[in-house]
Amino acid sequence: MESTHYSFNRNVETYSHSDVVVIGGGPAGTAAAISAARSGKRVVLLEKSAQLGGMGTLANVSIFMPVGNVTGIYRELISEMLAEYLPEGHDQSIAPQYSPFLFRQYFNEKMKKENVQVFFHSEFVGAVREEREIKAVIVSTREGLRAFEADVFIDCTGDARVAIDAGVPYHAGREEDGLTQPMTLMFTMQDTGKPVKQVLPEGCYVYNDVADLPQGRRLYWERNGDGSLLVNMSRVKANGAKIEDVNYAETEALRQVFSIANYLQRTGFENYTIAHIAPQTGVRETNQIEGLYTLTEQDVVQGTRFPDVVAQTNYEIDIHSPDAQKTTDERKVDGYDIPYRCMVPEAFDNLLVAGRAISATHVAMSSMRVQATCYALGQAAGAAAAISLDGGGAMKDVPMAKLHAELARQGVRFLGQSIEV
Repeated sequence: MESTHYSFNRNVETYSHSDVVVIGGGPAGTAAAISAARSGKRVVLLEKSAQLGGMGTLANVSIFMPVGNVTGIYRELISEMLAEYLPEGHDQSIAPQYSPFLFRQYFNEKMKKENVQVFFHSEFVGAVREEREIKAVIVSTREGLRAFEADVFIDCTGDARVAIDAGVPYHAGREEDGLTQPMTLMFTMQDTGKPVKQVLPEGCYVYNDVADLPQGRRLYWERNGDGSLLVNMSRVKANGAKIEDVNYAETEALRQVFSIANYLQRTGFENYTIAHIAPQTGVRETNQIEGLYTLTEQDVVQGTRFPDVVAQTNYEIDIHSPDAQKTTDERKVDGYDIPYRCMVPEAFDNLLVAGRAISATHVAMSSMRVQATCYALGQAAGAAAAISLDGGGAMKDVPMAKLHAELARQGVRFLGQSIEV
């Protein structure tokens, strides 16, 4: 059937004008909004769901992966929510399991204190551009379409939705075939202290051995001593930015969750019952913009240092098989920098992309994609936006000395090198 195209023209009322609009309330978006607001800017944060925190709350990916340092806003979150895990120095690493429900409440209160105006149920629809600038984003709200204007926009959608709609070049997945890392539906089980009734709903699988499991392994965490088991064992071949893929993933992942829970109840977790299933399946990888610099596998493996560093990590190369095979490519790395240029699209003066959709190859992205690193990227983007508004020029021209000085003022510490401030 030949596809039909429609021209959809609409006069859209402007809802607000602010200094900075951040689209997406995950780790990068929350940090970007806080950082820009602390620099004295009027900040609007648009979130398509009912909660902030991104995959950490929406998808129950409620454990922070160890990234080799605990610094900046990420360190602040740990100190305020998970103080028992706070390391003495910035050059240490932690991997705490946390409550997505408490984090959701924490972020609501945090944004009030930081004077960030948050709009829930506000999903990006399109970008209005004029030459080298984004003038507004069109957003679907509970009152219909509304325009949000700003002087600087930060795309923290995770899928680079704003950048792509505006015409920024991008790629998806691995270079040879475009396949992305698979999706996973996280869930928790609770120790009830007594044997529970085993349930296997219609349409589910019977897993008898580890080899039968979707990842071919048992992967879970039980770190808080409260009998809460966080399970990461489903795996669905899908691109989280594709309509049909997501439709399939949401049903297949849930089928796997009940099947995995039943398997665990028969193999050592007889007293555990499902306590919470994330409201959406988690996404590891979708789109990467083509920025002024593309982070590469060589950068990650060789530990490249950059004068325009904005985030650092030593999180491993961690590629869940894009073919959804029962393998994971895990390779230890010693630590590397992520440069500011990875967040900057060449064609726009007032747009940054922060979080997992920055300019990176498939392999490099598998290391930089985790939550703690996304907080660091978002914090740098928010600070850069403020500097640009204070006479720092276009986003690509933001002076690194000023950006590093502002990040230092906000508590960011870089490891292994001396940064000019």
